[in-house]
Amino acid sequence: MALRIVRLGTARDPDEGLRLGTVRRPPRGVRKEHYASRDYFDAWLPELAPSAPLVSWALSKPFTPARWAAYARRYRLEMREPAAQRLLAVLAALSTRTNLSVGCYCADESHCHRSLLKQLLIEKGARIV
Repeated sequence: MALRIVRLGTARDPDEGLRLGTVRRPPRGVRKEHYASRDYFDAWLPELAPSAPLVSWALSKPFTPARWAAYARRYRLEMREPAAQRLLAVLAALSTRTNLSVGCYCADESHCHRSLLKQLLIEKGARIV
């Protein structure tokens, strides 16, 4: 049993399990009933996405190492909220009992909140593939 970090909209691994979308907005131009069949997500969990102001700030200029560090700090600060902490704990616990995945749309995981989310989940004791 384990948790995978994935890019939403990509083909699913046969053992991936439930796919959770940790994005602020659902995919554009896709009907809600097609989210799962088009490999976006089975359930939407926007509470683990960066806030709209943080996303706007992140997209306003290209990332530099200093800018990425600032983004990571701000995202981690948002994830310290009690609701986010509870969700992280639930996902970490589930990862020891079932297969599931979380993801985002970004092409480059190294400059995406999902790489930070992965670290937060590991810190909570998640079993990551």
